[in-house]
Amino acid sequence: MLDFLWNNGILRLLYTSVGIQWIGCAAAVFFKTEKFYDLTGSATFILVSHLAYESSLMTRRQSVQGWLVFGWACRLGSFLFLRIMKDGEDKRFDKAKESPAIMFKFWTLQGIWVFITLLPTLLLNSERRNPPIGTRDYIGWGLWTLGFILEVVADAQKSMFKNNPENKGKFISSGLWSVSRHPNYFGEMVLWFGLYISSSSVFSGLQYLSVLSPIFVSFLISKLSGIPLLEAAALKKWGDNPAYKHYIENTPVLIPFIKT
Repeated sequence: MLDFLWNNGILRLLYTSVGIQWIGCAAAVFFKTEKFYDLTGSATFILVSHLAYESSLMTRRQSVQGWLVFGWACRLGSFLFLRIMKDGEDKRFDKAKESPAIMFKFWTLQGIWVFITLLPTLLLNSERRNPPIGTRDYIGWGLWTLGFILEVVADAQKSMFKNNPENKGKFISSGLWSVSRHPNYFGEMVLWFGLYISSSSVFSGLQYLSVLSPIFVSFLISKLSGIPLLEAAALKKWGDNPAYKHYIENTPVLIPFIKT
């Protein structure tokens, strides 16, 4: 049993992911800063994905998957890092910075999040079968492209809105934000479902259970660390604003054009 836990290639990637976070956590606790938390997470995505690819057959499918993960991680990591450097803080860490135990929890959870999110890609890279590129691959890559574009455009629109001095103290309700209150998060969910679908073209048996990856991402976004926190903060800030009340009454929370 111990031999399996140590020598299993997939589990070693989990240990690597969590281990990197523990190193980052030690530095973050020492300097009492959260500024490189998201950047470290994105770098871990790149490293763990690359390590899995290095031991793969390096097929066309595996190469495309690797580049898609790399592109997403570079874009999001740099975006979040530049944002926190500009803002000066991440309010999620207001209490955590003063508590090494809470910081340890945050960083450990990030390592587990990276691993679970990457699981379909890791299984794809561990697979020795290489069926021809087919419909499922193109559907998955297409969904990744759609999700990535939605996320990038939504983030860019919000950044431009916030950088305009005339919009100080206002909420964005234009562009993609006119059809969804969280279009960037919707894009994030779509792209990870896309990567699962493309990976599944080589799956068999229990490997299909790695659908846990996009489901886990969607759960985090919609129920835990994403939408609930932002919705509560927005309601606290603009809850008495009639325009904001009209916006939330007429704009879907997540899926564009579809109110739930």
